[in-house]
Amino acid sequence: MTQDEEKRAVAAHAVRHVRDKMILGLGTGSTSRHFIQLLAKRVQEERLTIAGVATSGATAELATQLSIEVRGIDEVERIDLYVDGVDEISTGGAIIKGGGGALLREKIVAANSNQRVYIADNSKLVESIGAVPLPVEVIPFGHTFTGRRLQKLGAEAVLRTSASGPYLTDSKNFIYDCKFGRIPDPAGLSDAIHRFPGVVETGLFLGLDGVVVTMINGSVVERRGPPFSWEP
Repeated sequence: MTQDEEKRAVAAHAVRHVRDKMILGLGTGSTSRHFIQLLAKRVQEERLTIAGVATSGATAELATQLSIEVRGIDEVERIDLYVDGVDEISTGGAIIKGGGGALLREKIVAANSNQRVYIADNSKLVESIGAVPLPVEVIPFGHTFTGRRLQKLGAEAVLRTSASGPYLTDSKNFIYDCKFGRIPDPAGLSDAIHRFPGVVETGLFLGLDGVVVTMINGSVVERRGPPFSWEP
């Protein structure tokens, strides 16, 4: 299977967790797009009554186009289930997210959800996180100083850009993509980064445990943890 086929396969399995009358947290990114498309198909075929809390403008737009009701997070009293992709997830349950630029809103929705399902193709499964850059969302004011502080922690901190200049999150902040290499102490690193004035949030998702739906040896499997095993 191609990577995109794996993403669609795990998304199709994750849709089975949806029940009628749920309020869903809808993630952002390529794997989440597959989930939203398959969710819309199930809603139409089974006439489910569900609503989604979107983690980005792009997700809200896609869900609306597919006739999924979208509500603001402050318009709901609960979020039953959050479903989203990951950039990396370790056997210890540490997660890096934010490649799609929605890490702040994703973390808020994830933290306020009763259940979480993470969907990941096989390439996202690791023993220790850090092969992918860690996104850090910062306010624009003084961001160069914040970037230098991140460098002093041992990262190669690169300001994320778009065609029109610095990449802007939906909350109008900047993102530094920080290449730390292997991260042996995610909690310690998170604490250190959060001490810097100007840092809004990091892409380290810690303590936000849930079911992981992934591909192992060509088959879709669910793993519950942590700790997780990526063995067949």
